[in-house]
Amino acid sequence: MNWQMLQSWLSKLHPDTWSGALTLAVLFWLGGLILSRVMRRAIRLIMERDRDQRIDRMAASFLSKVASVFVWIVILMLYAHMIPALDRLSTALLASVSVASIVIGLAAQSTLANFVAGLSLIFYRPFRLGDRIQLNAPTGLETGIVEDVSLGYTVLQTFDNRRVIISNSVILNTVMVNLTAVHPRVMAIVPFSISYDADIDKARAIALELAGAHEQVEEIVACPVMLLGASSVDMNLRVWCADPAIAAGVKSDLTEQIKKRFDAEGIEIPYAYQNVIVKSLPGLAASDQSEQENENSQE
Repeated sequence: MNWQMLQSWLSKLHPDTWSGALTLAVLFWLGGLILSRVMRRAIRLIMERDRDQRIDRMAASFLSKVASVFVWIVILMLYAHMIPALDRLSTALLASVSVASIVIGLAAQSTLANFVAGLSLIFYRPFRLGDRIQLNAPTGLETGIVEDVSLGYTVLQTFDNRRVIISNSVILNTVMVNLTAVHPRVMAIVPFSISYDADIDKARAIALELAGAHEQVEEIVACPVMLLGASSVDMNLRVWCADPAIAAGVKSDLTEQIKKRFDAEGIEIPYAYQNVIVKSLPGLAASDQSEQENENSQE
């Protein structure tokens, strides 16, 4: 009785039947989930044990996604090979594989370009996970931390917690500035202007004093005169900071402090203004002179 039940159950698993094909599909799907989870777990454990940072995080994350896609492709191929109907269909499709590949290539051109660009980013490594980069996006100049590099897109986290998602092919062909590629230390440049009547040495001393009192300034570089403008003397205060995020805050703080201190010390930060000189035209001058003569003769 038990043997008959086993034979009946096995007959239901036969790939020629609909029930067997459906059961095998569920088993293959469960197997793919287990393999993908085990693979991701193994990569995560390797990353956690790599305390010396010898393995590139971005490459490991990208290759884990590629391996997961490869696992599902293999499972799909094995399943198609086990099901006779699908196996015959795949054999028939091989006759027109060149046409199918051209159609698929044209339809997925941008997807394939993003995937190849992702491989190029992994190979050339212009940036890594956690690097702060600056680039031009449709929203303007964006600065953010590289959060993830997927098969098609790169995700940046900005300072205001936005996610800027850029396709790999676009970011590969974009001129970017890696602010933390070698060393995160960066120079903060604080521009300010004073009037021509103001004391340059006094303004410089105030700016250097404020920079020295700021707790996030690591080193003061200089405060030179940069330009004699149309209505002002333009100067730059230059200081070293620990990283670009701190430099942005230091620049804002020192700009406000310089404005308040200059107001208290009576140092003018001039508005842009122009002197307009109006000259009288020769014809207009002659008519004015004739009118004046007529007035004199009437008197």
